[in-house]
Amino acid sequence: MPETAPLNVTVYMRADCGLCDDVRQNLAALQKKFPHRLAEIDIDADPVLHEKFFDQIPVVEVGPYTLRAPMSRQDLAMTLGAARDRREQLVQTGGDQYLERVRKGQSASFGDGVYFWLSRHYLALLNLIIFIYVGLPFVAPVLMKSDAPGLARVIYKMYSPLCHQFGFRSFFLFGEQPYYPLQEASLASLRTFQQASGLTDVANPYSVSRLYARQYTGDEIVGYKVALCERDVAIYAAMLLFGLVYGLTKRRLPPLHWLAWVLIGLGPIGLDGVSQIVSQFDLPSLAQILPYRESTPFLRVLTGGLFGFGTAWFAFPNIEESMRETRQFFIKKFAMAKA
Repeated sequence: MPETAPLNVTVYMRADCGLCDDVRQNLAALQKKFPHRLAEIDIDADPVLHEKFFDQIPVVEVGPYTLRAPMSRQDLAMTLGAARDRREQLVQTGGDQYLERVRKGQSASFGDGVYFWLSRHYLALLNLIIFIYVGLPFVAPVLMKSDAPGLARVIYKMYSPLCHQFGFRSFFLFGEQPYYPLQEASLASLRTFQQASGLTDVANPYSVSRLYARQYTGDEIVGYKVALCERDVAIYAAMLLFGLVYGLTKRRLPPLHWLAWVLIGLGPIGLDGVSQIVSQFDLPSLAQILPYRESTPFLRVLTGGLFGFGTAWFAFPNIEESMRETRQFFIKKFAMAKA
């Protein structure tokens, strides 16, 4: 790129803006002294840009320099001059690598279009992925009920590396109960998993029955097992719920503070899950402090839901912040490519 190549100037503006018209006229008057390519971006075309620049337009960007209204022709001339001097220094020091970066910044590729699309629709895509992930396990019992066990086993197999799939910690469809907890959970009003499955030694974490409890899918009376455990269903269902709420609020919710996530999301699930695991180790010294306990379906759903909702609340707004920057970058790049 020769030293006389035009500068790249971006103006954030909107229709029916008198100050924006003044900036256009001043830039046109300075075109001969400071040759430039002008890219105009209507802030009303993007909610983020509208929110960011609504009370500041017109905003002029030239390289690393930014001017906000009000601005005079002299202000523009000084900024264009500074940008020209800086560019000439970069041409001298950066050589071909700098020129290649400038060239890429003035053109838009197919990949740029894909990244821009993802930055705009990432939330819908995430919600769809989570919906499929948490919904597919419910298809397995439907297939079992519909006399298609082969297809159901494919789903059970797909999720087996991702979840323990213990029958006594899972939901069941089309049976007499929605779940069958262990006798050790002390839910007297429910038929226990031992009674439903006939696996009497399943409470022992070292028994062979534990393996069969993973493989157990149910029958016509008991119902058929969902391919994700109760806690995992609650986690991803809560993440999906927050994703839908976040979309309905136009992605304006601020992120959950990390300390609140630890206390509300991580704390309860850690306390319930860890205490359960530790209590079931065959360690007499621990038994005096923490007697054997088996969590209940209610606690698994509650702690899983808090973790899932809190994690999504912590993560999604932070992802949105990154995607906002990505959208602004590509909007500016596309406008410059058309200039």
